[in-house]
Amino acid sequence: MWRKYLNATNVDEVLGLLAECGERARIVAGATDLILEIERGVRTGIEVVIDITRIPGLDRIVLDEDDFIHLGPMVTHNHCVASRLIRERAYPLARATWEVGAPQIRNRGTVAGNLITASPANDTISPLMALGANVTLRSASSERVVPLSEFYTGVRRTIMQPDEMLVDIAFPAMKVDQRGAFIKLGLRRAQAISVVNVAILLTFVGDKVEGVVSEAAITLGAVAPTIIHAPEAEAHLKGRKLDGDAIAEAARLTMQASRPIDDIRGSAAYRREMVRVMTARGLAAISRGEEQLEFPSDPPLLWGQHTPGDAAGRSAGGIFSGEEIIRTKINGKEYSFRGGYDMTLLDLIRDEARLTGTKEGCAEGECGACTVFLDGVAVMACLTPAPRAHGAEIETIEGLAQPERLHPVQEAFIHEGAVQCGYCTPGFLMSAAKLLEEYPQPSRDQIKQAITGNLCRCTGYYKIITAIEQASQMEVSHG
Repeated sequence: MWRKYLNATNVDEVLGLLAECGERARIVAGATDLILEIERGVRTGIEVVIDITRIPGLDRIVLDEDDFIHLGPMVTHNHCVASRLIRERAYPLARATWEVGAPQIRNRGTVAGNLITASPANDTISPLMALGANVTLRSASSERVVPLSEFYTGVRRTIMQPDEMLVDIAFPAMKVDQRGAFIKLGLRRAQAISVVNVAILLTFVGDKVEGVVSEAAITLGAVAPTIIHAPEAEAHLKGRKLDGDAIAEAARLTMQASRPIDDIRGSAAYRREMVRVMTARGLAAISRGEEQLEFPSDPPLLWGQHTPGDAAGRSAGGIFSGEEIIRTKINGKEYSFRGGYDMTLLDLIRDEARLTGTKEGCAEGECGACTVFLDGVAVMACLTPAPRAHGAEIETIEGLAQPERLHPVQEAFIHEGAVQCGYCTPGFLMSAAKLLEEYPQPSRDQIKQAITGNLCRCTGYYKIITAIEQASQMEVSHG
């Protein structure tokens, strides 16, 4: 993995180490991309990892006096999903962040990390490009503001220098005369990389539905080496009402702007046609005022009663390179580990703490079998660096039950026969328990959304969903 891991406590510390180490260092916040890239050999030569999750104030979402929204580098996807400001004044971004991964991934993965990874299939780039975002890049000696449209040079390539840190993402908040949409096509309903995604931002003259379009931005993901605009379609919509003819022609012109390739997820011809279809659907939804119709009003975040960023372990800085001790609390018990600095939290829990209830399924953040609570929030342990445990509180499946009684969700899984091979069960139980902490009586839709990060190959999910519903009633009856 890496040779040295720093839990940084301030930005100056980060910038100093970047200046010293250059290309040998990488910043991590969620690390959900970087861990996989290192393991797969996509990112090589990384010796020093700088964790910024302990630095106060980097997870703020604020509206400034110029009506610009600012996202700090520690703003996660679920921060955006939960933010009333983002939902009301930057809806395409809210929808895009909701489409990323699953709750456990959204609790760790950051918007800044999504931008820096620079895959053309990453979901948040398209809406931020449509919204006209800028990024602020800071080094120990300078600072520059770069339009997001100029940030990318190719697939997984940006203009960032090795000594720079992305410290701010800023964009104009949507005004009352603007409407926006984000539409994603994946190969499954959740935990899917975009085959195509489309972001739309329209400014109207007069009534938002019946009025004339004065400005248009349409951006496309996964159909070119970088996120691109559809300039001919944008120009066509300007000065026109958003009627059927305008929508059809704009969708056709957007399709012509795309430059997709054939790959395992879809042919170029299929992608082009889906660009047309999705653009037409997005524009039609805006014309009817229905672009937010399928966005959940109370999305499960798997935060429970916690707010990410307020954990006591946040101040626990330190450098780990082999001899230092990782001190953490697991299921209420103090643990000290010498070593473990270069592994994942999953490996630390299983191999060093000998708590084998947490399972390794895919080791890629796809199956959810390794779900644990880190400072009260559900995460994938396989995509969390082990040194992040220093000074933190962790709960695994072994800590879910009380001494004299199983957790209601455990009782319900047994009663409803929701366990077959059992390998996925610990992850489901953890997700379900956190959901019930957050929503004691969740709807069936909330249950389905909460377990999108957990895969089961035996039960078909029906008994699992029923068991979670039963557990919610048990929680109520037990008070």
